[in-house]
Amino acid sequence: MGRGNLRIYLGAAPGVGKTYAMLSEAHRRVERGTDVVVGFVEHHGRPRTEVMLHGLEEVSRREIAYRDAVFTEMDVDAVLARRPAVVCVDELAHTNVPGSRNSKRWQDVEELLQAGIDVVSTVNIQHLESLGDVVESITGVRQRETVPDEVVRRADQIELVDMSPQALRRRMAHGNIYKPDKVDAALSNYFRPGNLTALRELALLWTADRVDEYLRQYRTEHSVSTIWHARERIVVGLTGGPEGRTLIRRASRMAAKGSGSEILAVYIARSDGLTSASPKELAVQRTLVEDLGGTFHHVIGDDVPASLLDFARGVNATQIVLGSSRRKTWQYIFGPGVGQTVARDSGPDLDVHIVTHEEAAKGRGLPVARGARLGRGRIVAGWLVGIGGPALLSLLLTRVVPDLGLANDMLLFLCTTVGAALLGGALPSLASAAFGSLLLNYYFVEPVHRWTITDSKNIVAITIFVLVAISVASVVDVAARRTHQAARLRAESEILSFLAGSVLRGETSLDALLERVRETFGMESVALLERASDVDPWTCASSVVTSDGKPLLRPEDADVDMPVGDNMALALSGRVLPAEDRRVLAAFAAQAAVVLDRQRLVGEAEEARRLAEGNRIRTALLAAVSHDLRTPLAGIKASVTSLRSDDVAWSAEDEAELLAGIEDGADRLDHLVGNLLDMSRLQTGTVTPLIREIDLDEVVPMALGGVPEGSVALDIPETLPMVAVDPGLLERGVANIVENAVKYNPPGAAPVLVAASALGDRVEVRVADRGPGVPDSAKDRIFEPFQRYGDAPRGAGVGLGLAVARGFAEAMGGTLAAEDTPGGGMTMVLTLRAAPGRPPVRPDLPAQATT
Repeated sequence: MGRGNLRIYLGAAPGVGKTYAMLSEAHRRVERGTDVVVGFVEHHGRPRTEVMLHGLEEVSRREIAYRDAVFTEMDVDAVLARRPAVVCVDELAHTNVPGSRNSKRWQDVEELLQAGIDVVSTVNIQHLESLGDVVESITGVRQRETVPDEVVRRADQIELVDMSPQALRRRMAHGNIYKPDKVDAALSNYFRPGNLTALRELALLWTADRVDEYLRQYRTEHSVSTIWHARERIVVGLTGGPEGRTLIRRASRMAAKGSGSEILAVYIARSDGLTSASPKELAVQRTLVEDLGGTFHHVIGDDVPASLLDFARGVNATQIVLGSSRRKTWQYIFGPGVGQTVARDSGPDLDVHIVTHEEAAKGRGLPVARGARLGRGRIVAGWLVGIGGPALLSLLLTRVVPDLGLANDMLLFLCTTVGAALLGGALPSLASAAFGSLLLNYYFVEPVHRWTITDSKNIVAITIFVLVAISVASVVDVAARRTHQAARLRAESEILSFLAGSVLRGETSLDALLERVRETFGMESVALLERASDVDPWTCASSVVTSDGKPLLRPEDADVDMPVGDNMALALSGRVLPAEDRRVLAAFAAQAAVVLDRQRLVGEAEEARRLAEGNRIRTALLAAVSHDLRTPLAGIKASVTSLRSDDVAWSAEDEAELLAGIEDGADRLDHLVGNLLDMSRLQTGTVTPLIREIDLDEVVPMALGGVPEGSVALDIPETLPMVAVDPGLLERGVANIVENAVKYNPPGAAPVLVAASALGDRVEVRVADRGPGVPDSAKDRIFEPFQRYGDAPRGAGVGLGLAVARGFAEAMGGTLAAEDTPGGGMTMVLTLRAAPGRPPVRPDLPAQATT
């Protein structure tokens, strides 16, 4: 049984008609004879959408009781039992009611697909998980119901349902989306033109990326190598030099001229050892291109122009940005350079831009200092000059200019030997010296055309020629080697200094460090392995793997392994490194061990801090139990003992007073124990708020039950937005704040004022008293556990009320802070999250527009 196909109608905004489009598709398939059922569709009372359900078979929904209410959800078992060819399931991002088969509707859809049933579904762009922060910044509404992007990306078909903001607002105004009494609120809040335009752009860009994936897959499957100009992609070729920043900024300006353009910065590294590029500069350029919205790529390739063109064609790029060569004029004898080669071989489908910069023509060092060897092309050129040069020179000197003299002939042959040494090193130049001496003997030394020398002077001349040629070749070869060594040592020193500095500053995580190792040495996978002892198996502390690499589980599976101590090793796979690279690899391995140890030390320090805090809390708890809890217990004990005494005949009034004392003491004990338990839950992280939308005037009055009547004045406007809170936690927190304010409010003063107001997407509850107040230096300290300011009586509590209130506020995503009350006293400011777009006067706005 194969997997079913998933088709998704992606809405740019609520109300654009994605459910209508899904049902229209269902009717088309029914007309073609396809077995189609409706698993779940929410029409939100929209007449035109509701009409589309006529003629379609609907599977009965499952009823679920939750919190004294009954909800309906899609019955997955019923759909599986019915087993249609296609099922329509609305609102893919919906969160199912607790008690359902799955927590999310997209998980229900996944079950149907696994059973071989095709699914047609809908989702809005604001419900994609990766866009949650972006949508919140645009609309001010945090989407609580989301679906992972990968679920939508795996869909076999995605169809964008779009509508201009003006048309959507007209639909809203005509009552086609919400009822007339909801229209004004929706148009002035979520459905503002700016919000709709931004959501539409998000939907178009996200869909364009998905289409781009389809295009890339098609080109790969059909081996399409030519570039299709479907979208502007600008590839920036980097060398690791300082001009890279100029190129990236220039490419960014080019991309800004065309909407939807993409920047891809690529650095081509050779595979023959450490690169001579500055790792620090590459890190800066990587950060710059990512800040500008582009991506950074690290590619291994010995032929830089060919690798750059292959990369550009592989990503379907349309433009390449390169910098003017840093070579000096004489250095062009070694080749035309990357820019000219790329421009020559790019073809008509790739535009190549050569950008000038301050480093142009200032030189880039000898080209021999680029790797462990000169490279195949240079060596081949050296042999051609070393062998072909003397042969061609002999032909010219015997046929064209035959009478230059032996001394001049030798100097010309010596030039070919020097050229062979400059290009190919020692071996081509030595071969050139030997071959040139034979040609001199045969063609230019008496007797000619014979391999003998009759004049002793000529023997000396030939010998001197050979010695000079060998000396020049040796000097040139040694100079090339020294230059290479200097460049290599410079690269090593830059890598090590940058590595040490970043690690010591704590800027490098273990994964980032291993990724740098992989890029530096051109590997496919890198892993830091460790074991507890010599007999224990290896475990992977961290690893990075490319798409072509494989995970490393043992040092024996790696191409290169670098031990770090007795029970740790850095393993690399991809190629065997030369011995000279292992020195830098050892430094990387040591730093990786340091980073791992530091991460563990940070975790241990955090655990020690938590334990120390717990010990402090326990010590303070014992002190509180020893006094504050014993005080009400002593009062209860005394009252009970008095009541049970047979020696005294208590009057009804005395008995009532003693019973009231017992009740008061029990209430104080209950309050103290409740705060202690709440603080314990906060310290252990077991407070799990159940957030829902509620009016403040439903919670705050209930929190005033423990204070004397008339001691508090309420000012909670009915027009306030609803708040997204846990009602139980909010009630306990407000009760603690109010009780603290009443306790410090002096007798005869104005009642404690509890007022609320809206501020943007937040709601503030302010509790103001006229007490002695708290200086600024102590405002944060009063929220610490077991802290009481001033001369508060010991029996008044254990100093947990405000600490618990702040903990509950933060658990619900709010804050609690202290301010001075104008005219004297202290004001506690409790800031809560307003329910997104849900004012209390319109509590039934549809969820699509508000969540």
